[in-house]
Amino acid sequence: MVVAKVFKFEKQFDGFPQETDLKLVEEQLPEIKDGEFLAEAVYLSVDPYMRAYAPRLPLGETYVGGQVAKVTESKNPKFPVGKYVVAHFGWRTHTISDGKRTPGWTIPMVLPDFGGLPASLALGVLGMPGNTAYFGVTDILQPQQGHTVAVTGAAGAVGSLVGQICKIKGCKVIGIAGSDEKGKWLVDELGFDSFINYKSDDVGKALKEAAPQGVDRYFDNVGGEISSTIINQHMKNFGRVAVCGCISGYNEKEPPKATPIQKGVLRHQLRMQGLHSTRWEDKWMEGILQNKKWIEEGRLKYRETVTEGFENMFKAFTDMLRGGNFGKAIVKV
Repeated sequence: MVVAKVFKFEKQFDGFPQETDLKLVEEQLPEIKDGEFLAEAVYLSVDPYMRAYAPRLPLGETYVGGQVAKVTESKNPKFPVGKYVVAHFGWRTHTISDGKRTPGWTIPMVLPDFGGLPASLALGVLGMPGNTAYFGVTDILQPQQGHTVAVTGAAGAVGSLVGQICKIKGCKVIGIAGSDEKGKWLVDELGFDSFINYKSDDVGKALKEAAPQGVDRYFDNVGGEISSTIINQHMKNFGRVAVCGCISGYNEKEPPKATPIQKGVLRHQLRMQGLHSTRWEDKWMEGILQNKKWIEEGRLKYRETVTEGFENMFKAFTDMLRGGNFGKAIVKV
């Protein structure tokens, strides 16, 4: 019998997550049946959406999340022993699956050939965050050469890729993040044109200096007053806004107050749209293959913040929520 370690959702978060809100338990798994396979986690993801999803997750459930896992036993020919899969199995070390969709998430997928690139990238640039960035830019923002693009959460798993893809498209890119160290990475290594530290700079004033003619496209990962400032004061007429996240309010007990944006949307005749990567499931591999090609060409760079040890899942999660990660945050089992 295989024993799985599992983080169960013990108590609903009240503000910022506390370690006692989750409980690490052991589960004895049964023998696999026909059509099933057993997978052992190798890398697990921590992402901002996990905090946003929490109010909808029943207590006692395995906490949500994606992972790259190795198939160790199989009675399903689509998932052979030795192959790696990416799936939303949650925060657990071992999983029995029939290969069908987890409700609300994508179908478990055998990893394609990454050509020598790390399998962990299936949780980042060659997975959900990468496709969020790729399709969010190409289908929602649709930037044109010469456009000015602002990106909040610019040093995260999605934002860091959004900025680079917009640079590939010939845009001027302004990254907004929370430390000068991150700003140096964005500008010096990833090729962003400029950086604003929202913790120490006056965002409105700094954005006016960086984009005196205004912003054509805005990729929003944070929401809150920063987004209100950008939308109301800095967008050009007929601009586009892609809303990917609102992490500024995920850990607040009460929804944060921010200046209404309707006047800005109306005045500038903006097109504003939210996005979830699962809407592009029917062409999922398009994003992965294009991002992989750009990596191989040296046009798209990635960075992983790796935490060692399954028992440190909660620490990796909260470090990410505090903005401690550069690029994609993952846990190596």
